[in-house]
Amino acid sequence: MTAGFDFDRLVDRRGSGSYKWDSASDLKIIPLWVADMDFTAAPAIIRALQKRVDHGVFGYVKVPEEYYRALTAWNIRHHNWTIDPDMVIYTSGVVPAVSAIIKALTRPGDGVIVNTPAYNCFFSSIRNNSCTIVENPLLRTDAGDSFSYSIDFESLEKACADPANKVFLLCNPHNPTGRIWSREELERIAVICHRHGVTVVSDEIHCELTLPGKEYTPYATVDSEAVVCCSPSKAFNIAGLQIANIIAPSQPVRDIIDRAINDNEVCDVNPFGVTALIAAYTEGEEWLDALRSYIAGNYRRLVDFFSTEMPQLKVCSLEATYLAWVDITPLGIDSVSLEKFALDTEKVWVNSGAMYGTEGYIRINMACPASRLLEGLRRLSRAVSNLGK
Repeated sequence: MTAGFDFDRLVDRRGSGSYKWDSASDLKIIPLWVADMDFTAAPAIIRALQKRVDHGVFGYVKVPEEYYRALTAWNIRHHNWTIDPDMVIYTSGVVPAVSAIIKALTRPGDGVIVNTPAYNCFFSSIRNNSCTIVENPLLRTDAGDSFSYSIDFESLEKACADPANKVFLLCNPHNPTGRIWSREELERIAVICHRHGVTVVSDEIHCELTLPGKEYTPYATVDSEAVVCCSPSKAFNIAGLQIANIIAPSQPVRDIIDRAINDNEVCDVNPFGVTALIAAYTEGEEWLDALRSYIAGNYRRLVDFFSTEMPQLKVCSLEATYLAWVDITPLGIDSVSLEKFALDTEKVWVNSGAMYGTEGYIRINMACPASRLLEGLRRLSRAVSNLGK
C-alpha cells in the first residue's frame, strides 16, 4: 500500500481486450513491454467515469469549458506553465497529434530530426507523411554501474542548418532513456532551432512521471513558438480513453495543424476521455504522488536485481517514465534475438532496443506490482543465464 492506494494488487487483465496482455496467447507470459500500467486508475477517475456511464447516453462530445480550466490550472499549479485555452487543440492521442503536426508543418521529402534512440512511433509518423528521418544520436556517458545520455548539440546544429530539415521532434522527458532535459539544454535547443528556422514539436506525454526530486521543464516555457503535445494518458493509465492536447501558440500554425487534424479524421474525442482528463487534473494529485513513489521503488528494485543477478548489464540512470533502458551488449546477442529467446524460453516479454533505432539494448516496463516485476526479472535472468546452452 502506498498512501492508501494498493499498487501491489495483481489485477487480471487477460480477456479485457488489453493489447499488452491479450497479444500473447500463452497465459503464462508476463508482459513487461508496451507502455501502459497494470494498476487500476485513480479512484477519482473511476468515480467520474461511473457517473458518466450512469447517464446512459454517449453521443458526440462538445468539450466543456471545465476541460480547459482543468488543463490550464494543472499546468500552472504543477509546472508553472501558463496555457491560453485558445492555444489548445484536443485530439485522440499524442501519436495522432504528432502525425498531424508533421503533415501540417512539412512537405513530402522534408527532413524531421529525432534524437535516437527514439520512441518507435516517431519513425512511423515521419514515414507515413513521406518525410525523411534525420537521426541525431544521443551521446552516452558511463558512470560506474550506470550510464546516461546527453544531446549532441554539434550534430544538432548541423542537422538544423540543412534547409531540407523543417522540424525537430523532441521527447521531453525522453522515451526510452528516461532523461529529463534540463532548462539549460532546452534553451540551447531553442537557440539552435530558431537560428535555422526549424520548428520544435515536443512530445511531453511522460511529463508527470518524474522520479522524486527530479523536475521537468515544459519546453514551451523556453520557446514561445514551439508546438507541444501532452496528455494525462501515461501518468493516469487511461491511454485507452484516447485524449490528448496540442498546444500551439501561433494562430497561423494552429490553423494549419487544426486543418491536418481534420484531414486525418482525429478531431473527435470520446466522452470518457474528456471526463477522465477533468477528474485526473482536478482530483488525481494524491494518487499520482503515490504512484510516482511506487514506481521509484520498482526502479530501485530493478537496479538492485541487476546489480546482484545480472551485474554484467548496466541500467540507464532513470529520471522520469516507468521504463528501464538496459545495455545488453556484453551478452553478444542482438536485442531482437534476446527478446524472442526470453519470450520463448522463460515467458517474459520485453522490448527490443532495435525498435527504437538503437541496437544493443532492451526496454523494460516497471509499472506493475513489485511481485510481478520481480518474477519477470527472475525469468529474464534465467534466460540470460541459458544463452548459448
